[in-house]
Amino acid sequence: MKNTVLFNLSPNHPIPEKLSRETRLSMGKFEIRHFPDGETFLRVDTDFEQSNVVIFCDLYRPNEKLFPLLSFAENVRELGASHVCLITPYLPYMRQDKRFHTGESITSRHFAKHLSLAFDALITVDPHLHRYPTLDAVYTLNGMVCTAQPVITEFLKTQTDNLLLIGPDEESEQWVAAIAQASNRPYQILLKERSGDFDVSVTEPELAQYRGYRPVLVDDIISSGRTMLATIEHLESADMGKPLIIGVHGIFAKDAYSLLKKIADIHTCNSITHETNSLDLTPVIAEKLMHYLKQLS
Repeated sequence: MKNTVLFNLSPNHPIPEKLSRETRLSMGKFEIRHFPDGETFLRVDTDFEQSNVVIFCDLYRPNEKLFPLLSFAENVRELGASHVCLITPYLPYMRQDKRFHTGESITSRHFAKHLSLAFDALITVDPHLHRYPTLDAVYTLNGMVCTAQPVITEFLKTQTDNLLLIGPDEESEQWVAAIAQASNRPYQILLKERSGDFDVSVTEPELAQYRGYRPVLVDDIISSGRTMLATIEHLESADMGKPLIIGVHGIFAKDAYSLLKKIADIHTCNSITHETNSLDLTPVIAEKLMHYLKQLS
């Protein structure tokens, strides 16, 4: 396999160091700082000419991070990198995937255009595709998607309670059903109506046959938390255990976490750093990365 160097642009994130150990990739050295006017200074201190370069960057809250990332990618390409791959566990700017009203910016396409020009490949985890069937529908680079399904499945196998998996909407059915089947648990899918960022209603689940079960609410993104709160409200009249919430990407906007933790146990994957992180995505990312690098050799 051709020599590969891993650069970590997110030093406070838990995955990169573990990823380096698991893949045995050396960590590249670089300097990043800011001039007095706020502009970014970057210098790469590792020689990697004719090597593959992998850049890990946590793109949650991406606006401040985007230009340094693009400049870093352009710099390593100018310095002789053979291929440049980005790893970002949470892929932002997937929400605005159409022009809902005249004049609105389809930011998902614009963000994708910038990354596609800067990188040869992208590895991410369960992006919120919604109206896009695949990453290829919006990205022109080699888009590789990891799924948190095996990580969540293995976690559920450690739980001794009788569990009922609940997906918040039809979009979640495909992967909630897969997790339920792999962990040998029953599941239900609800219907969701959203009339605003913090105004959500869901259908009432049919729970009579699951009395005594513990409900497990599974979703890819926990943002406002209103979907979870509305679902748990329906569960209060049922004879069920304390709800368990599992999310791949825990955004927890505004008061979402403070409200949810009062009524449920919460576990999230470590795509976005949060105190609820208990599900480690490093193994699935490492597997995808090694497969990609073998294809390049």
